[in-house]
Amino acid sequence: MTRLACVWLLGSIGIALVPGGAAAQSPFDGRWSVLFNTDRGECERSYRAGVHIYDGYITADARGFNLDGRVSRNGSVRAVISAGSQAASGAGRLSRTHGGGVWRGRGNSGYCAGTWLAERRD
Repeated sequence: MTRLACVWLLGSIGIALVPGGAAAQSPFDGRWSVLFNTDRGECERSYRAGVHIYDGYITADARGFNLDGRVSRNGSVRAVISAGSQAASGAGRLSRTHGGGVWRGRGNSGYCAGTWLAERRD
């Protein structure tokens, strides 16, 4: 479940295919590293994942997940991710260089919840 929640940002919190040399469409576009921490539940205690934001859409570095994530112009983040019977959602806020928020979901081990911290990598 933690991997599922991590990929949310992404997420991611995957890497979207971005045309080379293309100009960013939102102030948050680029590569990010996200650290997910579990505060409640039987998920991994922490997990780091890479995500990419392009034109405000968040994509996960890992494959095999359905991710619907978006960053608004003011940095507000909302995303939902699922893989099989596992699902997680999260919310938070980004600045141009870092951000954070909360996540929660249900996996094979039951309910889990925690926080996430993001850091821009480009």
